Amino acid sequence: MTDQPLATPVDLRGRPLRDLRVSVTDRCNLRCRYCMPREVFGADFPFLERDELLSFEELERLVRVFVTLGVRKIRLTGGEPLLRRDLPDLVRRLADVDGLEDLALTSNGVLLPRMAGELADAGLRRVTVSLDALDDATFRAVSDTTVPVQAVLDGIAAARAAGLAPVKVNAVLQRGVNDDQVETLAGWARDTGVTLRFIEFMDVGTTNRWQRDRVVPAAEVAERIAARWPIEPVEPAQPGEVAERYRYVDGAGEVGIIASVTRPFCGTCSRARLSAVGELFTCLFAAAGHDLRAVLRDGADDAALAAAVAGVWARRDDRASEVRAEGGLEGPRVEMSYIGG
Repeated sequence: MTDQPLATPVDLRGRPLRDLRVSVTDRCNLRCRYCMPREVFGADFPFLERDELLSFEELERLVRVFVTLGVRKIRLTGGEPLLRRDLPDLVRRLADVDGLEDLALTSNGVLLPRMAGELADAGLRRVTVSLDALDDATFRAVSDTTVPVQAVLDGIAAARAAGLAPVKVNAVLQRGVNDDQVETLAGWARDTGVTLRFIEFMDVGTTNRWQRDRVVPAAEVAERIAARWPIEPVEPAQPGEVAERYRYVDGAGEVGIIASVTRPFCGTCSRARLSAVGELFTCLFAAAGHDLRAVLRDGADDAALAAAVAGVWARRDDRASEVRAEGGLEGPRVEMSYIGG
């Protein structure tokens, strides 16, 4: 294929395609209630069969096409991406793609102690780890697991030791569940040197029993942190950055808040998502994706693949979080575990 850059597609609201999240599996070794509630994703849930997944060769080819269209950042997601067999081989392939500036991965961290070094050697640059509480009781309740929180902390330490830095940590806050963890997590992150992002509880999919009164607003989170450690806002490092960033006045790093519910950022969203079976989703809250696997396997050349991707993006008009703010989202939505967060 040619690696010559093509015109970056722009959607109906003037938003360019810049970032791609690539799901490599729909399976996970935890059952976080805001993502994969066990009563839905139980032992009899019909997870994808291995032969349904895009191969590493297909994923590499699609990523190369996306990069020619202007994508500069790739993040591997799941499910839990570390469950995908031979994942470092995929990382090695993607790390060699000309024009790709950032290759990262989001994980629950449990498997990082045995995989972080190999992933770093393969060319992975950064990891983001999900961690919603620091005490075992709350962590186990949120994640619906017997795994101790120390397993995640060990994963974070392994990532840092392997050079996958700066490590970011995401914490989804829910009122009455783990909202008492704000100051604890912020203090731990300051002391540890990781970059923490608090995320408002979102109605991704239709199985996590989302209720608006369980959202802990970004403004409250910022006020609580500032009451303990003075903070000041930081300008976005690049267009489309989803986290509102704050630096600690005493120089102890920064903290971010992703306010998808109370302060929607649809207007600057430049992110697409690719499911493990090759469906292109243009919004985290979409009902359905666009089948790129069929285009791939029907023998399309790279020009045809690029045209298919550009055509989908050019028709994009998503603004789901703004719609929620105006009164609520209705109808079916894809589950977060299927396309990554």
